[in-house]
Amino acid sequence: MLTSKLLAVAALSTVVALSSTADAQSIIKSPGDHPNYSVEMEPHLNVGWAARGYSGSSAAFGAGARFSIPIVHNGFISSINNSVAISFGLDYLRYGCNVRFVNSDFDCGSSYLLFPVAMQWNFWLTPKFSVFGEPGLYIYHGFFDDICAGPGNARFCSTPTQTSVDFLLHAGGRFHFNDTVAITLRLGYPTISFGVSFLL
Repeated sequence: MLTSKLLAVAALSTVVALSSTADAQSIIKSPGDHPNYSVEMEPHLNVGWAARGYSGSSAAFGAGARFSIPIVHNGFISSINNSVAISFGLDYLRYGCNVRFVNSDFDCGSSYLLFPVAMQWNFWLTPKFSVFGEPGLYIYHGFFDDICAGPGNARFCSTPTQTSVDFLLHAGGRFHFNDTVAITLRLGYPTISFGVSFLL
């Protein structure tokens, strides 16, 4: 609950900060007029809402990091200020339990590791504000808690793991304090994240 409240406050702060730049000088029609960086490092907090774990538990919280490497400085549209990067990273999510069993003396949650890889298409709107879209894929691996607390839970006693691949789709925005530090909000599937970007 504390993590969700912190993310809500962070998201609200981002919206307020972005709204204050609405009248800032536009640079969208100035191709190439954006920070020239080799890598973006972005540690962040996560909320996961893709149903995972026992009985489709859907609430998850965690943390992670993204690394984005620019591959096209002037982007796919030569007449506007856009760029393209390859984005990859690692996220950890912890799911709770939303089912009841005969014996309640156990923890029936699950933990997941996510390995996202996406194309990040950036649009640089003002010196303080940029937005991006991220289509891609992610590999996930789940670790389920052992809930063998009694004979009534026998069918759950395999303590399974789960590994698979799924699509991802995110849209986000950055508020840039300067050419090297920004706060970043990412919305979409399978996670919502809020973090700090370092453009190095």
